[in-house]
Amino acid sequence: MVELEGRRTRRGGTTFLLVVAAVAFVLAGFVRLLGVDGTRHMVATTALTPYFAAGGVVLGVLALLLRRWGVAVLVLSLAAVLVAAVAPRAFPDSRPVGVGREVTVMASNFLVGKADAEVVVDLVRRYRVDVLAMQELTPAMVRDLDRAGLGLVLPHRHLLDEPGGSGSGIASRYPVSARELTAPGSLRQAGALVDLPGDDLEIVSVHPMPPVVEGGPETWQRDLAGLPERELGGPVRVLAGDFNATLDHVALRRLLNSGYVDAADQVGAGLTPTWPAGALWPPPVTLDHVLVDGRCPVESFEVVDVPGSDHRAVISRFVVPAG
Repeated sequence: MVELEGRRTRRGGTTFLLVVAAVAFVLAGFVRLLGVDGTRHMVATTALTPYFAAGGVVLGVLALLLRRWGVAVLVLSLAAVLVAAVAPRAFPDSRPVGVGREVTVMASNFLVGKADAEVVVDLVRRYRVDVLAMQELTPAMVRDLDRAGLGLVLPHRHLLDEPGGSGSGIASRYPVSARELTAPGSLRQAGALVDLPGDDLEIVSVHPMPPVVEGGPETWQRDLAGLPERELGGPVRVLAGDFNATLDHVALRRLLNSGYVDAADQVGAGLTPTWPAGALWPPPVTLDHVLVDGRCPVESFEVVDVPGSDHRAVISRFVVPAG
């Protein structure tokens, strides 16, 4: 009798733990599926959607093995929906063969100017970068980049450098002219028209306010809403930088719905994390993106380490259509 009671107690404890885990998973899943970024805690939860999707599968299988059928059906059903939303990012999309000019864009957050300038310039040379979008660009970082030789490879620039983390800039192989492409925001987001031979390219160095600050995500939402949508009749437009958002956040999905494509998603690298670089906590997530005008076939995408920065840089090559 005592042994039977012990078994019942253990079974009851196991069921309780499974139910608690299932409730937590369901709440996290519905935060993503409701399409509401909400509070800063909800924004942080949504950023972890790929982890919750994988965890839900494991939890559902565990419930099956333990014959907790109700928990298993609920968890696996929701996990299937999340996996269907997340998994395609790991597989390349079919892309047309591009006819036009190949352009390589790199975006890098310099962590208030602490990034290794020599590595940045080496990456620009190695990948034959045409346009570099810089975030958290300080005056000291500008001097470091000049000493490292950035001006020799990307001589044209539009810089909004400032002390701290609010500065940004664009450096280019081709002539640039400043453009006001974003609504006024909390951080500076340089915009420019790049005069490509025979074509034009508009680019924004994206850096909205982080959503998890104590003041809440309202400023982050406003900054993202102030980014320009794609204009079908205008120049090819690219948004590159530290979005402080993943592809699961509704604010970023709205931009994609306006006619951009995420370069990483196009080539099957959409789950490659970019922040925090070299750390396991917080769980690494994909915050840095190159959003390319949907008219531009994406040929490649790379995520590379930049010593001194907490963000990995992103590099994409795509084709700007002729005419």
